[in-house]
Formats: sequence, C-alpha cells, structure tokens
Amino acid sequence: MAGPALLWLHRELRLQDNPALAAAVAFGRPLVVAFILDEVTPGAWAAGGAARWWLHHSLAALAGDLAARGMALTLRRGRISEELPRLARETGAAEIHAGVPVEPWARQAVAALDCGVPLHLHDTTTLFPPDAIRTGGGSPYGVFTPFARACHARDVQPPRQAPARILAAPPPASDALASWRLLPRRPDWAGGLRATWQPGEAGAQERLRRFAADALGDYATARDRPGIAGTAMLSPHLHWGEVSPAAAWHAADGGGAGAASWRNELLWREFSAHLLWHHPELPEQPLRRQFAAMPWRSDPDALTAWRHGQTGVPIVDAGMRQLWQTGWMHNRVRMIVASFLVKHLLLGWQDGAAWFWDTLVDADLASNSASWQWVAGCGADAAPFFRIFNPVLQGAKFDADGAYVRRWVPELAKLPDRMLHAPWTTGPLDLAAAGVRLGATYPQPIVDLAAGRARALAAFARVTAARA
Repeated sequence: MAGPALLWLHRELRLQDNPALAAAVAFGRPLVVAFILDEVTPGAWAAGGAARWWLHHSLAALAGDLAARGMALTLRRGRISEELPRLARETGAAEIHAGVPVEPWARQAVAALDCGVPLHLHDTTTLFPPDAIRTGGGSPYGVFTPFARACHARDVQPPRQAPARILAAPPPASDALASWRLLPRRPDWAGGLRATWQPGEAGAQERLRRFAADALGDYATARDRPGIAGTAMLSPHLHWGEVSPAAAWHAADGGGAGAASWRNELLWREFSAHLLWHHPELPEQPLRRQFAAMPWRSDPDALTAWRHGQTGVPIVDAGMRQLWQTGWMHNRVRMIVASFLVKHLLLGWQDGAAWFWDTLVDADLASNSASWQWVAGCGADAAPFFRIFNPVLQGAKFDADGAYVRRWVPELAKLPDRMLHAPWTTGPLDLAAAGVRLGATYPQPIVDLAAGRARALAAFARVTAARA
C-alpha cells in the first residue's frame, strides 16, 4: 500500500493558493505536513531576532489552522539534508512536495537531497519561476524596467482556494515550538511588534483585504508619505508566504494608477528574487565589481547612533526608531536612512543590510540585499552613487506636516513644521519654546550634511579614477 504524501514547508506558510499543498492533496494519499528550521547547513542565513519572533507566531497560527482540519504540523530542527530524508523514512512517504527555495544555500541543499522517493518542487513564493524571465538573448535581466515589461507580458494565474478536504496521515514525532526559543527572552523587546502585527494567514488576508478596500486607490501617491497609512504593510506576510504573490497581484484587478504602482512594487520583489537566483553572491558582494574598492569607513560610534535613531537628523532617527519598535520601516524612509548611512556617513552597505536583517520582520535575503545594493549604487539597475538624498529636503517633501517625525521623535514634537526637519538651523529662542536642547534632549547631527556629501563624492571619484 502506498505511503502518504509529505509536504515540506519552507516559506509558504499558508493553505490558500499553495501549489505545493494542492499537488500533495491531488496525489490522493493522506498527508504529513512538516516545517524544518535549518540554521546549521553551511551558508545558511539564520533568521534575525525580529524574523524569529514572526516565525514563531506564524507557525503557531498555521498549526492552529491545520488542527481545525484535523491535522498536525510536524516541526523538526536541523539540516535539510538530514531531516527531510529522515521524515520520509519515518512516515513511509511515497513522494515529497515542496516550494522552490530562492536562497542560494537552500537551493544547494535541495539539489543535494537524496530522500529515496520523488521530490516535486513547486513555485510558491514568486509570481513566476525564478529562472523563467529572460531577455531575448536568453540571459538574465540586469535592469528593472525591461524585466517588469517581460513580466507584464505573462499571465498571473488567479489565486486558488485552500483544498476543501485534506486527509491526514499519522504524524511523526515533532519538536515543541517553544523548545526552539524563537521568542525574545529578557529583556522582552517585542511589545511594539505584538501591537503592530498579526502573523499568520488570517492576519495576511485581513491586511490585504483592508489595503485593497481602503488604500489601493491612492497608493501611487500615498505610498511615499510615511505619516499616513498609505502602504499595504504586507511584506512580512509575503516573505513568510502567509499570502501568495498571486493573491496580492489580483487584489489590484480593479485597475487605476494605484493598482499599477502596487504591481510595480510586487515586480521589484520579483526582480530581487531574479537577481539572487542568478547572482548568489548578492548578499555579500557588490554586483558592480569596482565597488569592491570603495573606501568605506569604520566608525562604530556613528553606526551605533544610526542604529538607535540618535543621528540628530529627524527623518533618519524617526525611521530607525520605527524599525526598532515595530520591526518594519516605511519604504520611502528605508531609502532615506540607507542613503544617509552609505553616503553621508560613508559606512558600508553590508553594515546596514546586517542591521535590517536582524530587526526587520520582513527580512528577505533577496529584497534586502538588492535594495541595499540599489541605494549604494553597486547593484543591478542601481541608483547612481552620486544621487545622494538630502534627508532634510526628503523630510520636508514627504513628511511636510511632520506627522511621522513627531510620532517617532516626540522630543521634537513642539517644533513648528518649518523647523522640524533641521532643528540645528533653529534659533535658541525657538528651540527653548519647543523644549528642545540640542546635545541634551536631542542630539546634534553626527555629520555635517554638506561635508558628508562631499566626502562621499570624493570617495566615489577615487574609485572611478582607479577603474579608468
């Protein structure tokens, strides 16, 4: 008698529109569902603190969803190369279904698997197979716009409902989720995360529903204003696969400027996965090789000030404090704080990417790496290095009423709008009236913006001169 099907989950923690689950159910045998936490395979990128918090609650939510269907979620910790074959043997599985991993280390682990039964891989985390979008000459894309055009020429299948009925096989032994110790111990820094997020498929569906109903129409313009609820905040749900990219895509079926802009953002996520697939060195090495010679500075004090939102530049500090408290940062502000780090402070983009990896609930190896390289001017289709955001002008333009800065930097809340984004230019009487003492209640800027810009351009000029 044929054994059960084994569904191995990686980053598709959902029941709806899960091609791997659908194929496993279609096999017609009872099902075992398992998740493997692999932090020991060589090259593995262990989830950062905020992502581990999310993963704990996402797995708990998935286990509850499965239990409602009479099924168990089996948890195992260890190397994929050891745990998946062991699960196949213990369950007597006839075949295995799983999603295609995008991370280089996971791809290598899957390629080397020998489970003794067929392993079927399905596209569960991207709109299209990661290797499917190619130029006319058959090479990978290195520029976003033609990549997006090629994606638009393809159809995205509508999302499918969860299987109406799933047969459960007797589950093998499972780790207790609490034994993985994914949640923070003392001190408990996750209060802001708990207040902001509902991990799990139900939370993802509700957030997508609200976004499509309330914010999608204005998304093209509202998404750049961090002081309002103008974005979807779906990125962690997409990263962990609690909602499918196809469901996010078809939420915009109504059309309009907001829908086009939203789909463009989904395609940037797709482009990032495309880059990581074809450039596995993306998280560590610049795609533009000349930037390997960039004379990045080492300044632990400046890096610490940036991490903790104590740079003395309000829009930068607001973003970094939002990140620390909620595990997320508005996309426009991500660009501002990243530009400030790599250009005004001339600190390496890898330092910033590492901090984001540890503190973002949506920390995604492809998107994080590609976006940091974009800001640093060293990636595919990157912004030129000499494009240096002025954080004062950015703050005044996108947070004109100061709602964002006042929320996250409350010590400046009483400053008038015209002074809020550059308090160091404010006279002593106005500062005193607002209860602000620079260097005491709020820091002086850790870098002169003009001098930092000039230093960055000089460093870039040395790199380009050496290449010539």
